[in-house]
Amino acid sequence: MTFDEQRPKKSVTHEIGIDLSSISAEELRARIAVLREEIARIEAEIARKDDSKRAADSFFRPKV
Repeated sequence: MTFDEQRPKKSVTHEIGIDLSSISAEELRARIAVLREEIARIEAEIARKDDSKRAADSFFRPKV
């Protein structure tokens, strides 16, 4: 095992609006993957909240 293999891998993070010119294409692809995962996570949370709101609305809807 080489020294580089023993070093902990740097986690991929991204800050919106930063200069991308000094970042390698490989790292940019990794950042895109992380952002896509985050978008999916956010969309799932939105869907969960929308489902909860619909359930509450139907429960509290006045019965005619």
